[in-house]
Formats: sequence, C-alpha cells, structure tokens
Amino acid sequence: MRFAAWKEFDLDARMWTIPTRRMKMRRPHRVPLAPQTIAVLEELRTLTGRYLLFPGVRSPSRPLSENTLNAALRRLGYAKDDMSSHGFRAAASSILNECGKWNADAIEAQLAHVEANAVRKAYARAEYWEERVEMMAHWADRLDELRRGGIVVPLRA
Repeated sequence: MRFAAWKEFDLDARMWTIPTRRMKMRRPHRVPLAPQTIAVLEELRTLTGRYLLFPGVRSPSRPLSENTLNAALRRLGYAKDDMSSHGFRAAASSILNECGKWNADAIEAQLAHVEANAVRKAYARAEYWEERVEMMAHWADRLDELRRGGIVVPLRA
C-alpha cells in the first residue's frame, strides 16, 4: 500500500490493480474497494493526488517509509509485539476467517496468497471476485462499527 500510485486506481469500477512488478508472486492483483474506501481515497486525493497515495516527507516521488507507519503505531500506544504495519494483514486474515462468513480460499485470494500445493495451484485459478467484493464491504462496515465503539473480541493467542 505504501507504494500505491493513483494511476492504479479506478474509483468508478471500485478497484485497485497492483501491478506485477510490485507483487511477490509476479502477477497483477486486483483489490475490490468498499464504498468507505472510495470516500477515503477521494479525500486523500485532495491532499496527495499527484503520483503516490502516500508520498514520503522528503520527496513526493518516494513512498512513505514502513518505519514511519510503525512509529505512528508506537505513538498510538501499540508496542512492537502488539502490532506492526504489516500485522494488519494477519489481523484481517484472522478476523475474516474466524467470523465464518467467507470461503478461506477467497480470503487467501484477497491477500494475494498463492496455493502451496503444486497440483492445486496448477488448476485452481479462481479469483472469488464477487465474494471478495462482499467481504471488503463487510470488512469496511466492521471497521466503522468498531470506530463507533463496537465490541472488540480479542484474538486467541
């Protein structure tokens, strides 16, 4: 996300396409965008709408550093063992899997994980797009609920 460029976003289609060169498995990845995400992006565009969504302080052509994000988490009171910027992926995976509403393969597809089993990988190419669209809407709604003071259920250690 730190490297996200505005040209990768199609807000009308509600989709972010991450190019092959930035993906670990060297294939493009499409991400459905919830209505709340579109609203945040439209507001963000007024602040950074040139090249990168999150430009660094020293150069608008270089992304915000991961250390900047982690330092912000520390200022919010999260210890290193509690959360890191990358840890939000693990939290999303855990919460989405534990709620029991989503196909585990759809969650893995949303996280751009590739099947480890070579035979299954060769044949299973589903993107689970419609389910992922619903999942991201659910995720955004859940975050809104938490922001309004909803009950936080701690993850099992």
